[in-house]
Amino acid sequence: MTTVDRVVCSDETHLAATVAQALVDRLSAPGVHHLVLTGGGVGIRVLIELCLRSQAVDWTRVHVWWSDERFLPAGDPERNETAAREALLDHVPIPPRQVHPMPSDAGQSAEEAAQAYADELAREAPDGAAPDFDVLLLGMGPEGHVASVFPHSAGVRSTALVIAVHGCPKPPPTRVTFTLRLICTAEEVWIVAAGAAKAEVATEAQDNATSPNDVPAAGARGREKTIFWLDRVSAGA
Repeated sequence: MTTVDRVVCSDETHLAATVAQALVDRLSAPGVHHLVLTGGGVGIRVLIELCLRSQAVDWTRVHVWWSDERFLPAGDPERNETAAREALLDHVPIPPRQVHPMPSDAGQSAEEAAQAYADELAREAPDGAAPDFDVLLLGMGPEGHVASVFPHSAGVRSTALVIAVHGCPKPPPTRVTFTLRLICTAEEVWIVAAGAAKAEVATEAQDNATSPNDVPAAGARGREKTIFWLDRVSAGA
């Protein structure tokens, strides 16, 4: 059964550095690693800090994935992939074939993009479904959404692994996302949040009694461990 832990840092700068160092420690272990990235302000700050420590990682043994993406043209500055490349991936010697961005909007439907990503996950999976993710990073919205799984949305209850999302409550409205079902296959889920706006929902999300339908972050649990990485403000400390 998964354990739910909490790590509280003094501020957002310390938070990003602490998470980045924990990632270095994890990615430096022997074997091949599958890391799932997240976007958002804190998520990208973590990648900037990880870049500063990148020489400690053998990037030839790392595969990088994304838990959700804005369904926009390639290179759009709002895409999580674009920000991650600028913060980290363009600066480390990771083989291009081991970077697995979600499809951009190139004329296909979001549903087709979701299926294409599910197919790519299956190709890298020992069991034909998805890779064994070492760490799946997530940000968290003030209403408790993770990836692009919003309260009372299909991503909470879908039995699919990757789905298209339309009419998101925050722009852009069309996205592709992991469902909670896929998120919960990761060995460890790390939820990173900062700021006073996250304080109330962070408390709710750590409580296993909270309904994931109301607070999706409460249903984002790793197989072995779930860690809430918080600054002092979001932790209510």
